[in-house]
Amino acid sequence: MRITFGPWGETLDEVAAAARAAEDAGAEALWVPELHRSATISAAAVAAATTRAQVGTAIALAFTRSPMVTALEALDLDELSGGRFVLGLGTGVQRLNEDWHGVDWSKPVTHLRETVRDIRAFWASCTTGEPIDLPGERAPMRIRGYQRPYQPTRTDIPVYLAAMGPALTRLAGEIGDGWISHELVSPAFLRERILPELGASGRRVDVVTSACCSVDRDPAVARRRSAGMVGFYATVRTYADFFAFHDLAEEQGAVIEAFRSSGAVAGGLADAVPDRMVSALTLSGTRDDVAAGLAAYEGLADTVKLTPPTHGLTPEETRLAQKELIAVIEELCR
Repeated sequence: MRITFGPWGETLDEVAAAARAAEDAGAEALWVPELHRSATISAAAVAAATTRAQVGTAIALAFTRSPMVTALEALDLDELSGGRFVLGLGTGVQRLNEDWHGVDWSKPVTHLRETVRDIRAFWASCTTGEPIDLPGERAPMRIRGYQRPYQPTRTDIPVYLAAMGPALTRLAGEIGDGWISHELVSPAFLRERILPELGASGRRVDVVTSACCSVDRDPAVARRRSAGMVGFYATVRTYADFFAFHDLAEEQGAVIEAFRSSGAVAGGLADAVPDRMVSALTLSGTRDDVAAGLAAYEGLADTVKLTPPTHGLTPEETRLAQKELIAVIEELCR
């Protein structure tokens, strides 16, 4: 498996420094999310600070930018990184799209399929001046009188799709170059729920499983650091099937109730998350515990994306967790 990393920083300079340290430790790709920062701006900072590792968005929101803007930003990031960029896209959830961004959520599978089609078509023909006329139910694209005067570094930038439900996962297997999970996917869920859907089309894609990873000599300390991340995902009701698969439906319900009654932000629910949830869904414990957890993904995932715990922690706590995780990556990549 490829070992890759999601850097954290209180500033963009710190994100870039963490990415550089992870690259030096042996991480083969560096992934940046879209929640508290813009994924594309963070990717630019990481690309400028590194020289060898791939730089990917994990993920950029697919519907909050137009396909043309996404395509242009990807071309610029690929140029900035010297051909190292990976465009990771995800739909987000309905509330995020409609309430936070004012974007219509209807038919996300159709919308994502057409968005990826549009982006690839734009990459292929944006420098020729040929018109683009792509009908669509959710993302039609009609461009005339446009010719990009700059030659792209590549016109076949890899497109990875984030998915958890069966329909989007099948779409990732059908049209994506890779699939990306959120931070809590267990080996059992990957084997039983994800891989059958990814393989339905008969294509081979890069399987990127993400893992919230907390390392400490005291496993109890490591687990408590990761509890806020689990609480964040547990507030999402559409993940009910995911938690039920792990026999954690009751625990998810308790987290949702705590979220509703306390008014706390989703990442501040660590106290409502029992160790059982953390142990089942994250790589948290001693270095030996983490190594054993990683070994369970062998033969299932092509790539593991390790990220430090962030939700509900102080910057100092996350900084310490990230430093320890990069040291583990260096051991793993020797």
